[in-house]
Amino acid sequence: MSKALVFPGQGAQSIGMGRDLAQAYPSAKAVFDEVDEALGQSLSSLIWEGDAAELTLTANAQPALMATSLAAMRALEAEGFAVTDAAFVAGHSLGEYSALAAAGALSVADTARLLRIRGEAMQTAVPVGMGAMAALLGLDFATATEVASEAAQGEICQAANDNDPAQVVVSGHKAAVERAVELAKARGAKRAVMLPVSAPFHCALMQPAAEAMAEALAGVTIAAPAVPVVANVRAEAVSDPDTIRALLVEQVTGSVRWRESVIWMLAQGVDTFWEVGAGKALSGMIKRIERGANLAAVGTPADIAALKG
Repeated sequence: MSKALVFPGQGAQSIGMGRDLAQAYPSAKAVFDEVDEALGQSLSSLIWEGDAAELTLTANAQPALMATSLAAMRALEAEGFAVTDAAFVAGHSLGEYSALAAAGALSVADTARLLRIRGEAMQTAVPVGMGAMAALLGLDFATATEVASEAAQGEICQAANDNDPAQVVVSGHKAAVERAVELAKARGAKRAVMLPVSAPFHCALMQPAAEAMAEALAGVTIAAPAVPVVANVRAEAVSDPDTIRALLVEQVTGSVRWRESVIWMLAQGVDTFWEVGAGKALSGMIKRIERGANLAAVGTPADIAALKG
């Protein structure tokens, strides 16, 4: 059995996530304490008993999801599972930072600060209301890409997330994305819906955020990860710290090639995926990519007890 650890992205957040891990495992609580200290605020209070709308703000959601994933990782380690027991780690968008921290390439404190900068930079890169994202369901990636380029009409409209065989997210100028929704329906999409997001992530409009991340990452130490990290923009494993740094910058404007990343891991013999952190969104995507994959969500002490079985 070959295993990969996968780490969720934005949208998986919920009030209360990770609290029972922190109560059950001192090492999990220490992650939240470290993130609070790195950010100079009690993010853990917001995560556990705060306002859902405030937690959903990109600048909060990104470090919060990472903290929850790393708390789950520490709980696994406390039960005798080491990250090196996995063949690969991978994450969806911000989840790639969680994967890097889990594999020891980034410190938890640096990861928290980077994600705060990333969240704020992505939020402010485009004036509110100018950009949008939409999910196109039931179209393959090639068709969705055609729809996006046809909808652009001189504006930006790109395939931002290739999530699974039947879900592609497009991102760009609001009017162009609205055109893409109509074109997708005409091309036979089962559904095409605008997403309730605050900015058009993973498209060329994010260039100011990419520049902010290039600057932030330049000042951070990146070590070689203990296990290879499957990078979003390459859909293959990388271990070289300079390459990782460059790809994290590229990732801000580049497509999240999640479907291809999972296919690449399957081709390397991976048959088991543990989703480490909040929610089960990635497990759903992986199931649609490979029906026979073994899946487990690791977000609570009960989940961990079930794995020990």
